[in-house]
Amino acid sequence: MTPRHPALVDHIVSREQIATRVAELGAEISEVYAGRELKLTCVLKGGFIFLADLVRAITIPCAIDFMVISSYGSGTQSSGIVRILKDLDAPIEGMDVLVIEDIVDSGLTLSYLLRNLETRHPATLEVCTLLAKPARHEHDVPCRFVGFEIPNTFVVGYGLDANERFRELPDIWSVDNSKL
Repeated sequence: MTPRHPALVDHIVSREQIATRVAELGAEISEVYAGRELKLTCVLKGGFIFLADLVRAITIPCAIDFMVISSYGSGTQSSGIVRILKDLDAPIEGMDVLVIEDIVDSGLTLSYLLRNLETRHPATLEVCTLLAKPARHEHDVPCRFVGFEIPNTFVVGYGLDANERFRELPDIWSVDNSKL
């Protein structure tokens, strides 16, 4: 377990649980997409650690691209405005695309992203998220692969941040915003 910072409240998911679940997701994804080449589209910044571990657990050919989408700014609540800060480097038309997300909270950002990617005519478009907060979902966001369902709390670690802090933590923690 990581040394405690006053803002870290509850230990939500351990590094061991993450490693086990990522291996399971990699095997499941490899089975579902067997015989096809997969385009992994990672949503940065939060998804980069999850992607790095997940791609090593996938046993089929994969290409990787990145997008930066923002709806938070520097806060812990969504601003309600979604912006693409970095778009894909290559077209996805006719490809099997799997969006790699760190967390699905309200679903606003992911809903916007999926609508945007659909206009690019991929053969298939699915989502793999490490974390989902079903109690917060306000938008219908179909996630084919889900690592963990967690309570409605702000979390950090394993790539997720609070004002660019705590991404390096190997576990996932809930945060007390008043102590940041």
